[in-house]
Order: sequence, then C-alpha cells, then structure tokens
Amino acid sequence: MPSRNELLVKNTMMLYFRHILNMIVSLYTVRIKLGILGVEDFGIYNVVGGVVAVFLLLNDALTSSTERFIAFALGENNIEKAKNTYSIFILFHVAMAILLIILAQTIGVWLLFNILNIPAERHSAALVVYHLSVFTTVFSILRGPYHAIIIAYEKMSFFAFLSLFESLSKLIIILLLSIVLYDKLIVYAIIVLGLGIITFLIYKLYCNKNFEIAQFRFYKDILLIKSIITFSGWNVFSGIANTGRTHGINVLINVFFNVSVNAALGIAMQIRTAVYVFVRSFQSAFRPQIIKSYASQNYNYFMKLIFQSTKASFFLLFIFVLPLYLNAEFVLQIWLRNVPDYTVIFTRIILLAALLEAITNPLTVSINATGKIKNITLISGLLAFANLPISFFFLKIGFKPESVLIIKTILLFLTFSWLVIYSISKIKLPILLFIRHTLIPIFVISLITIIITTSINGIFSGWVNLIITCIASSLSIIILVYIIGLDTNERTSLQAFMKSKLLNRKV
Repeated sequence: MPSRNELLVKNTMMLYFRHILNMIVSLYTVRIKLGILGVEDFGIYNVVGGVVAVFLLLNDALTSSTERFIAFALGENNIEKAKNTYSIFILFHVAMAILLIILAQTIGVWLLFNILNIPAERHSAALVVYHLSVFTTVFSILRGPYHAIIIAYEKMSFFAFLSLFESLSKLIIILLLSIVLYDKLIVYAIIVLGLGIITFLIYKLYCNKNFEIAQFRFYKDILLIKSIITFSGWNVFSGIANTGRTHGINVLINVFFNVSVNAALGIAMQIRTAVYVFVRSFQSAFRPQIIKSYASQNYNYFMKLIFQSTKASFFLLFIFVLPLYLNAEFVLQIWLRNVPDYTVIFTRIILLAALLEAITNPLTVSINATGKIKNITLISGLLAFANLPISFFFLKIGFKPESVLIIKTILLFLTFSWLVIYSISKIKLPILLFIRHTLIPIFVISLITIIITTSINGIFSGWVNLIITCIASSLSIIILVYIIGLDTNERTSLQAFMKSKLLNRKV
C-alpha cells in the first residue's frame, strides 16, 4: 500500500498532466465556439449563463464543506460519522437545487429582461438558453456530494478521467454545431444539459458502487447538523461574495458597455477558469491530506503540507503564466483569429490574479480544517464584496473596463495578507519560517525568472519567441526551485523518489 507521500506525488502528477490535456482541449474549444457562435451569441451565452452560474460558486462552497467534513471523519477513522455527514449534505444540495429553480424563475427572469443588455432580436433565444442553463446547473449542484467523496477518498484517477471525458465531449459538441441548421446557441445549451445529466449519473453510480458511506439514510444528530450548518453557512457566505466578485463584474461590464466586451471578458475568464481549475485540481491532491493531518493532530505534517502546497501551486502555475503573459497578443491571435477588443489586457490581469489565488488557497484550506472559519470568512467575504461597489464607482466616472479586474487583483492581495496574519493565531503558523521557506523563495525565483525570460523576449517573433520564452521560463523555474526553492529535506526526498522510480524502471 502506498505511503502518504507516494500517494500525494502520484495524485499530484496525475492531476497535473490531466489538467494540461484539459487546458489544451478547453482553450481549443473556446476558439471553435467563438467561430461557430459568433461574438454576439458567445457574449450572450456568457452573460445569460453567468446569471445562473452564480449558484455554481455557492455549490462549490457547499461541496467544499461536504469534502471537509467527510475528510475530517475519515481522518478520525469514524466511518459512521462519514455516512451521516454524506446523508445530511445530500439534503442540503437538494435544497440548494430547489432554491435555484425558485430564484431563477423569479428574480433571474426579471434580471434577464430588465437589467441585462441583450439585443432585442435575441431575447427569445436568450430566454430558452437561460432555462436550459438553470437545469444544467441543477445537475451540477446535485453531483456535489459525490464529487466531495471522490476527493476525500483521494481517488484522483477517476476524477481525472471523468474531467477529461467532459472536456472532450464539449469539444465534440462544438464541432457538431457546424452542421446544425437550427439556432446554434439553443442547440448548444440543450446538448450541454444532456452532458450534465450523463456526468451526474456517472458520479452517482461510481460512488454508490465503490464507497460504503455513499448510501443515503435519514439521520438526525443535532450537534453534527448544527456544526455543519454553521460551517456551511459561512462557506456559502464566502461563495456569495465570490459570486459578486466574479459574475457581478460580468453584469457590470454588460450594463456599462456591450456584449462584445462581455465576449472579451468571457474569453479571458475561460483562460482564468483553465488556469484556476488547474490550481484547484492540483491542490485537490493536497486538500484531503491537509484536513486529515489536522484531524489526526499530526501538526508537523500539517505545516509541511501548507508550505509545500503553497510553493508548488505557485511555481507549477508560473511556468504557464509567464510565457503566456509575455506572448498574450500572439497566442490570442493564433488561438481565436478574431480577437475582441480588451481581450489581451483582460487576460494579462486575470493571469496575475490567478497567481495570487494559487498561494491563497492552501492557507484557506488549512483554516477550514479547523472548522472555525467565521472571522476569516467575514473579512475575506467583505473584501470580495467590495469589488462591486468600487468597480461601479470607477466605471461610473469613466474608467475603462479593465479597471474592474485591477481592483479585483488588489483586493485579492489584501485577502492573502489578511489570511497570513490570521493564520498566525488560528493555526499557529510559524510566520518567520513561512516567509523564509515559502514567500522569499517565491519572490526570488520569480524575479530571476522574469529577468531571464524578459531579456530574451522580443529578440524573435511569433512561434519562435513563444517556444523560446516557454523553454527559458520552464528551465529557469525548475533549476531555481531545485537550488533555492527546496529545503534540504525536500531535496533529499525528491532525489530518493527519483532514484526509486529509475530503479523500478530498470527492474
């Protein structure tokens, strides 16, 4: 049976390469989608889908709560508690799905026709797409508990293969749209709903068959329910705040500008999603072990995971971000051919924001492991909420669309700073060690890599420049991480792991 470190490395590498494939497929899908639907329909789908997608962020918060409580129970080796937790969260997810349907048919419809800036001739199509998107989101919510179980049990192979299946299916759907004679926007929404139903059924059948805790039963434990409601309530509050920050920006852009700017933001957000899902997928390998190590009171391993996941998240992401940032205009031109205005600047700002999110998440997970998240969620949520009124003010006085993303990035930095300060008292984070072993290596390696890569950037052009900057940044990061980024124990562990793999191959 593999050790914790071996399982962690295996899951990390599986999720890492899975996301590289997913990212390639997803980005290519956006190009095809933009070409087939056109800028206007692409913008409409992002605006209309964004109204419903706010519930996906709330669902992420509830799913995160489910994962935390199940992983905590497994860390305590308490299977009965894990079974009870699963059953309670099934009811919570069903309740959220019902709430979505009620709000979508009332407030959502009003918002669609009275606030959003949609061309009059596309109102009827937008309404159909809206209702289809509602039910697609319902099935995404209902699969939340099963997703949480798979992550808590660290079954990343299934998670990786199913995610790749979803990405490839969406690509096939887009390619088939080219031969559709009926309204392509509506047909796309119908097929995406069908894919959502199939994915939900696969999740459910797999979990019911392979995990003993995935059997629903009515259960009443007032203390457990109270604990879950308190934790989930604050997590949902965080989800609402993130909804305002993410999809509220989309609505603001639509109110002050037009759907072509929404298309540009939608493209940039697709890149952000590819990058951010990459971070979350990678950190999925760490998250259950962070929670389980806290539950089993293994404090040294708990802190080791925080340090390692923070550094690894940043550098694995930085390898992609730097060359993409430098070559954003060329990459977008090759990728999309018809690049809407503001797409390049939107993309660059969102890439910088993603790096901040990468180093913020491990601290968030470690505090969530304690179960006491009221204070941190309140402050972080208020900082996220602040994005909307501040952005509204700057757009009202005439600032350009990219100002909303600059404000978001500044607020993300303030959130990270607050998390570091709060972690000192809440989880006894050794701040000097965290700065020395995590933040300083990140800063030094990033600075040196930027200097090396930017000095080469621009000497060539086109594909040659892209390839050379990718090679320069990747080699710089890998070499510098090994020399500066790893401490003695981490370097020794890596050497031992690589030797063992080489010996196994020779045998």
